[in-house]
Amino acid sequence: MGDTPTNFTVLRNNYWVLRHGRSIPNERGLIVSSLENGTREEFGLAALGVEQARLAGELFKKELEEKNFSIDQVRICYSPFARTIETAREVARVLEISLDTSSGKEMVELRERYFGTLELLSHDKYAEVWALDEKDPSMPPEGGESVADVASRLAVALLNIETAFESCAVLIVSHGDTLQILQTLLQTLKENPSDNKDMELRIKNCIVNSVLSQHRKFSLSTGELQQII
Repeated sequence: MGDTPTNFTVLRNNYWVLRHGRSIPNERGLIVSSLENGTREEFGLAALGVEQARLAGELFKKELEEKNFSIDQVRICYSPFARTIETAREVARVLEISLDTSSGKEMVELRERYFGTLELLSHDKYAEVWALDEKDPSMPPEGGESVADVASRLAVALLNIETAFESCAVLIVSHGDTLQILQTLLQTLKENPSDNKDMELRIKNCIVNSVLSQHRKFSLSTGELQQII
């Protein structure tokens, strides 16, 4: 019997995703998606969000122990928004590591999806965008980013992480829509074994409407942690 072909189904690292804890924009019912607004301290975590981040850190620590990852193997990659930085710092505090070392990596590619002219309007407007996404994920809301736009920058982030780290437990701290789209890409890679070693090409092959239109099924609550691969 011949040798079984090797399928490159697993990335170089293991991945967890964490949506930021409940934020002040969440409590005020506002869409805060621009880099300019999102980095303002006034749009950081609410008190409940800090507690959610701490609990997520405790859960992450427990899962690391169960899967025999050492703290030295942990890498926290996070969006530059105030609410994600504060969440990442709370997790790092629980793990007793610093984001200012090689354990932390701020990545602008992990920022919130930009919703264009809906900025600072009611979050009730999200439903309109998601309905559009399902019909055509390459169509952006007015002045904003489409699902495909976000997927393209997340592909860059994923390739950069895979290049920089190996055999690490990577925690990605980001936002609702951004993480839905990232999970869609990661899940598609996981479910479609390939002998192709070109990870960039494999990721690009996932950025198609039939895949991206499914992103809402990966919705996460604030402060929710989930392992993907």
